[in-house]
Amino acid sequence: MDRIARIGVQPHRVVIVGGGFGGLFAAQALRRSNVAITLVDRAQHHLFQPLLYQVATGILSEGQIAAPLRDVLKRHRNVECLLAEVVDIDVAARKVVALRPGGERITLPYDDLIVAAGVRQSYFGHDEFAQWAPGLKTIADALTIRRKVFGAFEFAESATDPDEQRRWLTFAVVGAGPTGVELAGQIRELATRTLHAEFRHIRPEDARVLMFDGCSAPLTSFGPKLSAKAAAVLRDLGVEMHFGSIVTGVDAEGLDVRDQAGTTVRHEAGTVLWAAGVEAPPLAEMLAKAAGAVQDRAGRIEVRPDLTIPGHPEIAIVGDMMSLHKLPGVAEVAMQSGLYAGRRIRHRIGDGKSLAPFRYYDLGSAAYLARGNAVVSAGPLRFAGFAGWLGWLFIHIAFLTGFRNRVGAVLTWAAAFTRDARRERAFTTQQIERLHDVYDAPRGRDRPTNAPGQSQP
Repeated sequence: MDRIARIGVQPHRVVIVGGGFGGLFAAQALRRSNVAITLVDRAQHHLFQPLLYQVATGILSEGQIAAPLRDVLKRHRNVECLLAEVVDIDVAARKVVALRPGGERITLPYDDLIVAAGVRQSYFGHDEFAQWAPGLKTIADALTIRRKVFGAFEFAESATDPDEQRRWLTFAVVGAGPTGVELAGQIRELATRTLHAEFRHIRPEDARVLMFDGCSAPLTSFGPKLSAKAAAVLRDLGVEMHFGSIVTGVDAEGLDVRDQAGTTVRHEAGTVLWAAGVEAPPLAEMLAKAAGAVQDRAGRIEVRPDLTIPGHPEIAIVGDMMSLHKLPGVAEVAMQSGLYAGRRIRHRIGDGKSLAPFRYYDLGSAAYLARGNAVVSAGPLRFAGFAGWLGWLFIHIAFLTGFRNRVGAVLTWAAAFTRDARRERAFTTQQIERLHDVYDAPRGRDRPTNAPGQSQP
């Protein structure tokens, strides 16, 4: 880029929307290219979303799974990081419109645009549930859940009415995918291992964890064998699983659930957590209308085999926000698609060559169940139990961003697994009173996330 600037030629301008795995890997693929990159995100950090549940349950601190984008990209001299929220994309003029903190409106012209804005929590048309049932997509979500979970035990300790005490010691998790399973398992481990000797008026180990899902088993995407093993581990932990169940209402006192027979049952619960689905952010709908693109049922934009929007080869969609061959919304898809989008631009402006169509290589998925117990699915290979836990450990250490975060996570895990220690649980009375009286995170403000896990730009 410096050589081009010296001879007075305007560098090729690339705007990347989103600093999650898709956006970050796209920027890294263009590191040595003659391009000027502007990476726009409303968060100043890159988030390792697969470990958010450990922040939510007091094992890791938020700093151990989030790395400042400016620090991660400081040696990428052709990348400028911009803290702003994208509010419009002028496809015809090839301009991105964004708002800086404070409301300043800026326009970013582009020659190529890579959109990696991810997805947000879906409440399946019932956005009012969000007031009482937070999802887990951002650091803010994780800290909210942490205060709600640990605060519930404090409310139970001070309650004098046995029914009220039981309500606070009942946790409901909606969704039996990886996030729901990991949250449910960790809450039970928290109650039975970490907190069992810390209270004087309650028995934390009596805490109930209810799991609800419309499917017939947990972790169905991992295949029937691993799903059955996961169900057995959760059952041993004491998680009460309710499958074939549809949540029809959520409020401050609990939730209403319709079972397979069509009967609606009321479940009193002091804490309800939502991990049941995702949908594309409003940015996807706005871009699809402007570019004449097609969206799938979750609002994701359908792309060509080279990850571009039909009729717009200058716009690539990567990560969770793209719809291609029913690829799952996982970190590895975001990484590989981001790399592909960056390499495609590099090859086109470098030697004019085009890449072969994008091909995803499934390197596996993992879900943590309990201490020393996880499930891993990697192609034809299936691991569970301690072998699965070792695989889970290797995968997460390998993909954590930054040496400091890797070392810090390993040391923290060592303490947590050997001493049942969870030190990340500081909060005040004002924080938990506010959360348990009225969870004020209105959906009207849009709480999307980047693929595969941070705030949408």
